[in-house]
Amino acid sequence: MRRSLVIGAVLIVLAFVFVGGPSMLLSLSADQTAGDGATERDSKPTPELVTPEDSESSFWEYLSPSKGFQKRSPINVVVRGDTEDVERVLTEADGGDWSEMNESEEEALPDTYAITAGNESDNETGAIEGPGANDTEHATGNVTGNATANDTENATANESAGRSGVLPTLNWGQADGGTRYAYVDPGENESGYWTTETRQLEDGTYYGQRYHIRLYESPNEDDDWVIMQTHSEHFDWFTLRHRVHGSQDAQTKIEQDFMEHPGVDVQDDVRRLYLDNSNSSDADGWATFVELAGLIVVPTLVGVGAGRRRLEAGGSPEGSTDERVARHTPHAIDDHLTDVDRRRLAAAYDRLEVGHVLLILVILALFLGVRTGGLVLERRAASLTPHQIAAILYPVIAIGIPTATYLIARGLTRRLDAAVVAAGSLAAAVWIDYGWLGITALPVDVVLQRMLVVVALGLIAGGAAKRAARSSKFNDMLLVGSAMWVLVLAGTLFGYL
Repeated sequence: MRRSLVIGAVLIVLAFVFVGGPSMLLSLSADQTAGDGATERDSKPTPELVTPEDSESSFWEYLSPSKGFQKRSPINVVVRGDTEDVERVLTEADGGDWSEMNESEEEALPDTYAITAGNESDNETGAIEGPGANDTEHATGNVTGNATANDTENATANESAGRSGVLPTLNWGQADGGTRYAYVDPGENESGYWTTETRQLEDGTYYGQRYHIRLYESPNEDDDWVIMQTHSEHFDWFTLRHRVHGSQDAQTKIEQDFMEHPGVDVQDDVRRLYLDNSNSSDADGWATFVELAGLIVVPTLVGVGAGRRRLEAGGSPEGSTDERVARHTPHAIDDHLTDVDRRRLAAAYDRLEVGHVLLILVILALFLGVRTGGLVLERRAASLTPHQIAAILYPVIAIGIPTATYLIARGLTRRLDAAVVAAGSLAAAVWIDYGWLGITALPVDVVLQRMLVVVALGLIAGGAAKRAARSSKFNDMLLVGSAMWVLVLAGTLFGYL
């Protein structure tokens, strides 16, 4: 029992060092997580609405997960034009791969974890004064980011549009339904009403990372405007849901796609408007405004993107950096090792078993294979719905990883070695997966969940090792690890973690 407690303590420290510590440094701290009361319902029956220039109709500057004024998803793109023209420009943009979402994708995930959790401000936004208003910035000049009404920071859109950078610190909220309602008012003494999206577009992969757009068109046929809510998200195989991790990157990509269209004047037709609808540190309250009204959009664009340059890496006469490091590192390390260090390394080498290497490879292959398998099935198995793909692959994580860990660890001798190798391998797989997707910001609940599964898998491996199984195959470490694995995954799926 004492040995089990020591191994458990080691696993907790390892999980914090290799999962929790880096996550806390790179993403959220506990005090930035929204509480249970983060969702705000406006006490007013109808807040002040935004009216585009030369329009009778207006809209509220947020989307809501229900038919009530909850400041959850800020509108961040406004386009003067009809929905068909907007979709045509985006699908024909150079480097863009926007496509309309099919029904199976929309219905597969009833819940989406959103970054926004409401806005503490009670300020509402008035009407847009028009393309030439004082609250606008040219997208090709200084694009305002992280702005307030009186204090703005400028950044060049042409330079920032093509790069994602490090995601900012976000204020993550609770899980919400996939449906988002927009409140629109036709004007002319007609009553406003809640409406669902006119269309949804995506660019990316369903089981990887993608940009997602919800489009809502004007309630009046004579008022040609479209509002959008854009964000980037990735599929989390532990929760079987998409997790939204920012809106700025998606907004910048859409802005870039519009500016690349030959019929759009980047100086006059693309701007930033301040809607004062920020509700996290990622959504800064500034929306992209695009003027497409009167633009004749041709069906096919010729010659766009034909002149892309390719970077060619020139060889160095001294070889690559890795080769130079490899030539000098062994001697450099050996010069700084003491006799005690050499004895410790020799002892660690003697403890190394073939099963340790096999355990590392199997855990990495199973975890990363699920991500790859989802992408392959998404592209090659068009007859499978997202539900069916998830049903095929999720058991590999839920059952395959702990089962394979147990079977391989049965051939290992030492409990601590097996536990550390299994936990470290899963932690490495998690970080490789996030690095592959380009995710650099994680909410606290995700960090905690990953730490718990890392500890649980380490306990399973430690309990399966030969020295732990001498007294009983069903020892305390194995039972606690198995129960912890089941409870954590079940709690995650049902929204408790």
